[in-house]
Amino acid sequence: MRTVRLAYGETGLDLRVDPEVTTVVTPRHRQATEAPREILRRALRTPVAGPPLRERVRPGQTVAISACDGTRPQPRELMIPAILEELDGLVDLDDVVVLVATGTHRGNTDAELRRMFGDEVVDSVRIVNHDARDRGGLTWVGEFGADVPVWLNSEWVDADVRITTGFVEPHFFAGFSGGPKLVAPGLAALETVLVLHDARRIGDPRATWGIVEGNPVHDDVRAIADATGVTFGFDVVLNQDKEVVAAFGGDLLAMHAEAVRTAREVAMRPVPRPFDVVVTTNSGYPLDQNLYQSVKGMSAAYQVVKPGGTIVCAAECRDGFPDHGSYREVLASAASPEALLAEISARPVTVPDQWQVQIQARIQADCRVVMHTSHLSDAELATAHLRQTSDISATVAEALAAAGPDARLCVLPEGPQTIPYVDGPHR
Repeated sequence: MRTVRLAYGETGLDLRVDPEVTTVVTPRHRQATEAPREILRRALRTPVAGPPLRERVRPGQTVAISACDGTRPQPRELMIPAILEELDGLVDLDDVVVLVATGTHRGNTDAELRRMFGDEVVDSVRIVNHDARDRGGLTWVGEFGADVPVWLNSEWVDADVRITTGFVEPHFFAGFSGGPKLVAPGLAALETVLVLHDARRIGDPRATWGIVEGNPVHDDVRAIADATGVTFGFDVVLNQDKEVVAAFGGDLLAMHAEAVRTAREVAMRPVPRPFDVVVTTNSGYPLDQNLYQSVKGMSAAYQVVKPGGTIVCAAECRDGFPDHGSYREVLASAASPEALLAEISARPVTVPDQWQVQIQARIQADCRVVMHTSHLSDAELATAHLRQTSDISATVAEALAAAGPDARLCVLPEGPQTIPYVDGPHR
């Protein structure tokens, strides 16, 4: 037997597997060969396209910096200081605001912000959680893309200089994260996000991992950022140890396209055939804080599981479903995943969690999904039409035995940090 270490919470989890029937898919590990501060500084000073950051800013201007929220492993504590150092002597820190691009997620607490950004940043610049539901803090900017009504965070719109910061990895319906997503949905109104993530866009087969051009979600996200204006884009690519291996700066869309090319090489791996059983994670903490986020791990596994096969997803879920938002309520609103899909397709998106439910319901309608968590009970998971296992190794062995003598297992220890795809016909 072979032991595979799964990313789970902050401690990890061991899985025992038979190496004869198992394929383990991990990211192509890229070593962080330079100090991260030097990698970041070079991206700000020698951008992919356009002039360096410092040449785009004039003395006395106001600056808004968009950054990922606490559910993303962005190295904010490195990226924000790198920007502030470049702007030293040009911009007063009192004229800088860091906007946490929460999209429709909850805002981060002071303790979380200090963990995300570091005490020095929190104590030196103003940090504001974006609130997609606060109409008083939003500004109408027009309709863009395929008729998307767009309201954006007023502090972002009013700033003289707008800088996005993020990290780029495959995204389960937007193609890739980072770049223009730090404008919308990151800093957009609830109404804007509901259109961007409506059932028609999410249900399009091109709205999936690794596809940017022709993806109806990402096409509109790019259109919004391009039309409303970003002064400078700044993204990183991380390895499986969450270390910075590459950084990209410059004109937003050109910068993001270059980051996507690198992220695709690092994180997308071909496999020859679908599998009977796939074990996945949600990449450990902070990405596996709740069941809502863990749909990404399920979706990564879904790319290579046989119809009717089994997905086992290990996610700590210390934040529960979570209890805020409508995700739990929507999941429990129908008797089965099939009924959920029918209801969603028959009505407009009215709550921000419906798109996650739509993707999860499609996966559960096609295959058996078993969870392993530390903070959700069997009864709680049953309301989401999910089973739970306390012993992943035993569950995998049982599923393989039930699938027959030729059954094969795939393991994604890092979950959606690695997106497998069948190199040939599938599904």
